[in-house]
Amino acid sequence: MTKASCLLVAVALISLTACSPTPNASLPAGVTLIEKVQASDDTLVIPYSKYRLANGLTLIVHEDHSDPLVHVDVTYHVGSSREEPGQSGFAHFFEHMMFQGTEHVADEEHFRLITEAGGTMNGTTSSDRTNYYQTVPVNQLETVLWLESDRMGFLLDAVTQEKFEVQRETVKNERGQRVDNQPYGRLGESVAQALYPPDHPYSWPVIGWMEDLNRVNVNDLKKFFLRWYGPNNATLTVGGDVNSQEVVRLVDKYFGDIPAGPAVSPPTAPEVALDRTRYLSLQDNVHLPLLYIAYPTVEAFHPDEAALDVLMQILGSGRNSLLYQNLVKSQQAVQAQASHGCSELACQFALLALPHPSAGMSLDKMEQAIRDSLQEFEQRGVTQDDLDKIKVEIYTDAIFGLQSVQGKVSQLASYETFLGNPDFIQKQVDRYKSVSKEDVMRVYDKYIKDQPSVVMSIVPAGQPQLAAREDNYQPPVRPQLGPSDTKAEDLSFRTTPKTFDRSVRPKPGPNPAVTLPVYWQDKWANGIEILGTDNPETPTTALLLRVQGGAYQQAPEKAGVAGILAAMLTEDTQLRSSEEMSRALDKLGSSILVSATDESLDVFVNSLSENLPQTLNLLEEFLFMPAFNPDDFDRIKNRAIESVRNAKKNPGYLANEALRELLYGKDSIAGMPRGGTEQSLASISLADVKNYYQTWFKPAEAELILVSDLDKQAIFANLDKMQAWTGSAPDAEPVFGEPVYQPGSIYLVNKDEAAQSAIRIGKRGLKKDFTGEFYRTGLMNFPLGGAFNSRINLNLREDKGYTYGAGSGFGGDSYVGRLTVSADVRADVTVEALKELYGEIRQYAKEGIDKNELAFLRLAINQQDALEYETPYAKLSFLAQILKYDLEPGFVKARARIVDNITAKEINALAEKHLQLDEMVTVIVGDAETLKPKLQELDKPVMDYHLE
Repeated sequence: MTKASCLLVAVALISLTACSPTPNASLPAGVTLIEKVQASDDTLVIPYSKYRLANGLTLIVHEDHSDPLVHVDVTYHVGSSREEPGQSGFAHFFEHMMFQGTEHVADEEHFRLITEAGGTMNGTTSSDRTNYYQTVPVNQLETVLWLESDRMGFLLDAVTQEKFEVQRETVKNERGQRVDNQPYGRLGESVAQALYPPDHPYSWPVIGWMEDLNRVNVNDLKKFFLRWYGPNNATLTVGGDVNSQEVVRLVDKYFGDIPAGPAVSPPTAPEVALDRTRYLSLQDNVHLPLLYIAYPTVEAFHPDEAALDVLMQILGSGRNSLLYQNLVKSQQAVQAQASHGCSELACQFALLALPHPSAGMSLDKMEQAIRDSLQEFEQRGVTQDDLDKIKVEIYTDAIFGLQSVQGKVSQLASYETFLGNPDFIQKQVDRYKSVSKEDVMRVYDKYIKDQPSVVMSIVPAGQPQLAAREDNYQPPVRPQLGPSDTKAEDLSFRTTPKTFDRSVRPKPGPNPAVTLPVYWQDKWANGIEILGTDNPETPTTALLLRVQGGAYQQAPEKAGVAGILAAMLTEDTQLRSSEEMSRALDKLGSSILVSATDESLDVFVNSLSENLPQTLNLLEEFLFMPAFNPDDFDRIKNRAIESVRNAKKNPGYLANEALRELLYGKDSIAGMPRGGTEQSLASISLADVKNYYQTWFKPAEAELILVSDLDKQAIFANLDKMQAWTGSAPDAEPVFGEPVYQPGSIYLVNKDEAAQSAIRIGKRGLKKDFTGEFYRTGLMNFPLGGAFNSRINLNLREDKGYTYGAGSGFGGDSYVGRLTVSADVRADVTVEALKELYGEIRQYAKEGIDKNELAFLRLAINQQDALEYETPYAKLSFLAQILKYDLEPGFVKARARIVDNITAKEINALAEKHLQLDEMVTVIVGDAETLKPKLQELDKPVMDYHLE
């Protein structure tokens, strides 16, 4: 799906009643009601009221009284596409700066206040828009509007050179973590440089070129803000348990006085055309070479976009696609897929493949295989199934999107920003309904067949000969610009009048009453325990089946067998092929996923309730009639091995697995990767998988959790085979090894020329509980590393600019637990960052929590409940833990009492007990040759470490 079509995430069966723009006597002066959409029966739409303030701010209000929460989204119609060459990355930079305090909100206060209110928040930047959003208990709405309005109207005086420098380092760390230190991380920006002309705004990455950020000064950033971040270029969308008139009153109070910025015109889409196919290559620290073919097509909401999406699905989405059948199923490729990513100014149709090393497929042969698949499509054409699948997907995505207020708010905000019309859902669905077979063939002929493309080869470092062809294109060299000389006096500032005291934080009302899911219990004769709850908000059913047989039950020498079994349980059955099963699920709009966790095999089902009988029939066929086809086994096993090899190029994976080995021992099942090692996976046979299935996939002590608008009898009536299922798994506790590290030592894993170092500090901990010492250690850790405003994150990210993020946490399950402190930091400050982490841990263990942190903890933890049970998935997770840990119904209230009554003395005792640095081990993944001499200066043993 394209970005545009994926935006279709919320829908209700209602019809439109629109008002022409008109003032309303009940509205504040200067506020105009643009339209009102009300519920009915015959049109797909989300009900809303749309207003416009005199300063140009668009306000959309959606009332949803199902949960006592509110979601607030502010979307500015500015992304990297509004930037100028030589000034890339500004929009993304401002995403960071907008959290750094304003004239009336102190530094880091935005995160603290939202966390303290029991809410969640973030911001995102794309090529075309930037949005900031919060979900909070409904009594905190005015606080959110106060915060958002202050950074729209009172930001620039608080943007200092010091903050600018710190956030510039944070952005560099973000790029290092997400791009430079990731396998294939530079793929997107490399293709964009070849696909678009140098002055096209999509030719540079959203995060920007670091040399651009290095050359500009704080006044350049302020100039960008003054141009694009006015209320007339923003949409404020509020959804949840609110009253529209009250929202309008508050929005007018906080936003109405903010002056409009310069006029903003919709951007125009420059033509993108290639004169010939451009070949280029990139050497990277990767295990497998990658081939990527990209064609320029249209832009989002273009009349041809929907037909190109259908073409994309036929070629490379799902098990019935041509690329999967021709390349993955035949084991010529580990992965092969298509995509059609659409943005406001351009779309990109892409075909991607990673050759399977055992197939001997070079990238030039892979390119030919992909082009042969295109030729096959020309002969195959389009089937009715192809059209039906995407139409069902559109509809079901819409229904599932109704499950969260955030989904509906995001949908309204996006359509308003890009189309000026929040009521586009029906039109969006109609676009796909109207696609014909002829449309798909027409867009193939126009945009893909014999058209020039960009062909990108990413090859392992030192192996340029693996590229599909010799490079015939080099991106133009970016001009080397000198430092910016923009001065404060060059800027045209706007002043927001202060008609009330904005320094006073709004006082929230009483915490809303939160209703916990009312659940029912049952148990079948075969031993399956069942927990369910009614969810009448959407006509959907979510089901989770948990069966013994997770990674802990594996023999260490066969680690990975549980994951292979999980994958095989959605392959061929004794009655149908996996392609036939996939096609049947697609037509229903249902999904069935099976995964292996440490403790269990988890089967997750999502379905429209009207299609539940057919979906459960397919589920039982998957689970009780697997074919265990040898070809499926070979493909899944080989893919698992390649996945492990590829993961070893990721420093975060290396750090986490090294820590696991040191805590539990290389020969312990807990010390091995959940998915196995290359050696253990290679030793697994199909007989091993069948034996594991016969031994562990049993109903006794299994758990079934249901969240549905149907009653349990209606669901049980379609689970005959599951109720007739019999058998018990062995009664065997997993055996865990002892720690194998020298306490207080540093273990160094080499990754040549790493842009960042991955740091992990840890020790064994308590197994999970919900009201005991484990739960209390989590409270103790909250101010140290459990929130954005924690000591560790504020120090390393906000004060020092060493990292994109750092934190700590106590994790656990039914058997074991551990403490992990983690940070990925700039390579050149590895030792300095490690010293800061050690210092924070020591200080907290010695001095403990302060009174402000304790007050913050109590407010933040106890106000989170309003957000905990909104969606079916959230309810499913809540019920699953009740069943797994045999919790009493009152455990939520018991935990609230613990939070209310826990003392600083108790927290400090827990810190002193669990945070002794000399008991911990440190793992660092980075360039060992550079780091080792510096680490040895810390007066700690430093040992080279190699993963199995």
